Amino acid sequence: MRIGDVAVRAGVSTRALRYYEEQGLLESERTASGQRTYPESAIERVKLIQQFFTAGLSSRVVLQLLPCVDSGTASPEVFEILASERDRITAAMADLAAARDAL
Repeated sequence: MRIGDVAVRAGVSTRALRYYEEQGLLESERTASGQRTYPESAIERVKLIQQFFTAGLSSRVVLQLLPCVDSGTASPEVFEILASERDRITAAMADLAAARDAL
């Protein structure tokens, strides 16, 4: 599947896909003419990456989590990362709720 097709179906820009590839979050193959092609599974992976980014995770953290998603297993270190990110998100939600209440 070509980059434009993945972008449309995943709801992101082609620039975002190139960035994900640069960060090691997404892989593509190249045609003889150098165009990127992706498997069908790239759409769900991009949507997952978007969810991670929406939650405020950095590309560095996402890069650490994706192998666990792929394998279905996680190390104690990954659980620590997830707990830390959960705590960060919870604190941010509390701050936002306090700001909302003040308004």
